[in-house]
Amino acid sequence: MIKWGFIGCGNVTEKKSGPAFKKIEGSTVVAVMSRDEEKARNYAEKRGINKWYTDAMELIEDPEVDAVYIATPPSSHATYAIMAMKAGKPVYIEKPMASSYEECTRINRISQETGVPCFVAYYRRYLPYFIKVKELIQEGTIGNVINVQIRFAQPPYDLDYNKENLPWRVQPDIAGGGYFYDLASHQLDILQDIFGCILEAEGFKSNRAGLYKAEDTVSACFQFDSGLVGSGSWCFVAHSSAKEDRIEVIGDKGMLCFSTFTFDPIALHTEKGREEFVIENPEHIQYNLIESVIHHLQGKSICACDGISATPTNWVMDKILGKI
Repeated sequence: MIKWGFIGCGNVTEKKSGPAFKKIEGSTVVAVMSRDEEKARNYAEKRGINKWYTDAMELIEDPEVDAVYIATPPSSHATYAIMAMKAGKPVYIEKPMASSYEECTRINRISQETGVPCFVAYYRRYLPYFIKVKELIQEGTIGNVINVQIRFAQPPYDLDYNKENLPWRVQPDIAGGGYFYDLASHQLDILQDIFGCILEAEGFKSNRAGLYKAEDTVSACFQFDSGLVGSGSWCFVAHSSAKEDRIEVIGDKGMLCFSTFTFDPIALHTEKGREEFVIENPEHIQYNLIESVIHHLQGKSICACDGISATPTNWVMDKILGKI
């Protein structure tokens, strides 16, 4: 039985991840932590969790806690992960792995030195939707892949207009960047899972709407280790009519189109015409990855969604934003 402690109990733990830790055989949640005492207590009581803390170190040092789920904003990921691993406790970190590439390397170094595993919540790698995308590409349905294009646009959130209380996701000192750092991390990770590491990346960023200090518009180009090239365009202050969530994989025998967040039907375009694939995902979207992590800790199988494989995504984002 793997007994988990949660550091952070925000929205992501409500449905996406939290319930999976209790539903998967051989796993349970024994403690949660939030700096907000009332929030921690209410979260624990509502879910039948016996212990709650306001200090992360107290949760980590709890002898009943075997492993730690870090569900806080990225700026604290490295600190909490290193604390837990030095205490001998495996960690499962929300994505992006940290607020910078440099912090990712620190986490990996401690994991290597201690021998304690670190996993990162790039759960799209384990979703049936993206597994199908990968299968279609590897089966050669569109032939030799020539180019990859990401196009993403969305209107501002209502909270983005609140100058007095902006979301942490648009505060670079907390998030690592703006919505690009939060959302593009999923897109860049799944593309690297399919096509291999991105070895070159360049980009331009801008703040067009002035709602917050972080970038709200990004354009980039990148190249994978295979020589495959790609590009991306992201706008987080677009008009609602321009809303788009689309990745196109162009081959010499066709094209594959899919989304990252809306899970629109996967569209295969070939000389035979257009074919759609509707793929259902689990109720708790992180379930499959969390199950793989738990099986790894139980010695049943190997989960490759670790800190080493997650770090290239931070490197690519930092390169695009000019942080390195």
